Amino acid sequence: MPHLPDVVLWSIPAFLLLTALELVSYRLHPAEESGAAGYEAKDAVTSVGMGLGSLVFDALWKIPIVAVYTALYELTPLRVPVLWWTLPLMLLVQDFFYYWSHRGHHVVRILWACHVVHHSSRKFNLTTALRQPWTTLTVWPFYLPMIALGVHPAALAFCSSANLVYQFWVHTERVRKLPRPFEYVLNTASHHRVHHASQGGYLDRNFGGILIVWDRLFGSFVPEAEPPVYGLTKNIDTYNPLRVATHEYAAILRDLRAARSWRERAGRVFAGPGWQPEPAVSERPSGTPARAHERAA
Repeated sequence: MPHLPDVVLWSIPAFLLLTALELVSYRLHPAEESGAAGYEAKDAVTSVGMGLGSLVFDALWKIPIVAVYTALYELTPLRVPVLWWTLPLMLLVQDFFYYWSHRGHHVVRILWACHVVHHSSRKFNLTTALRQPWTTLTVWPFYLPMIALGVHPAALAFCSSANLVYQFWVHTERVRKLPRPFEYVLNTASHHRVHHASQGGYLDRNFGGILIVWDRLFGSFVPEAEPPVYGLTKNIDTYNPLRVATHEYAAILRDLRAARSWRERAGRVFAGPGWQPEPAVSERPSGTPARAHERAA
């Protein structure tokens, strides 16, 4: 098994230092923009609490995930050695699959129920990066191709951790825009502010982890223009970590109980977060075709 450093553990001092510096910067130079900027004590505490909780739950989910990855790794005849020149390639491939995992967790409701936690804050600062879900059991299938290609599970874990650590610094309003070459290739604070915004033109955009080129290639990139409004399209107004972690799962269960057909039940789980069933003919306004009524709803 390759021996690779725990990059998240090694990065904790940097997380703490950067967060302290950002907090001090707001004390010394309050932001002139909207109230979404800066810190709010209850929100920051909730974000940190979600991050600490995710460490516990991720350790539990790791047991079955490592078992599946290990079994697949033993079955595949392929092997990718962990060398100085293969690690960057593995990071590149992991970032590609991260893009599709991230995008999938925005467009499939049962996956969104996991990821919505990270978008639930109406603030945008470095503590927002710590607001992590407790149900990441939905993430692992996206990386099965890497294991099948011969990447050791420990090497995949290293790449995933490096990707996570990179994304810490993009959760800030204190960094505006970098020089154009960096903005073109990398996921930056400017690009990630768009990702966390709740306006219609910004929704479901800029999914990249380390690189923004995947969004440019696959049509999901939008540059930052108007100031972002952070949070959800329907905010949850709670600082209770348990509710933050589970509120969308509870909403899915309520919708399933109220569903009137198996088609509607499937849509409530596997369609997009905003999906609504097509109304019955008797429920449409007289003379209104199905599509027109759906747009008007």
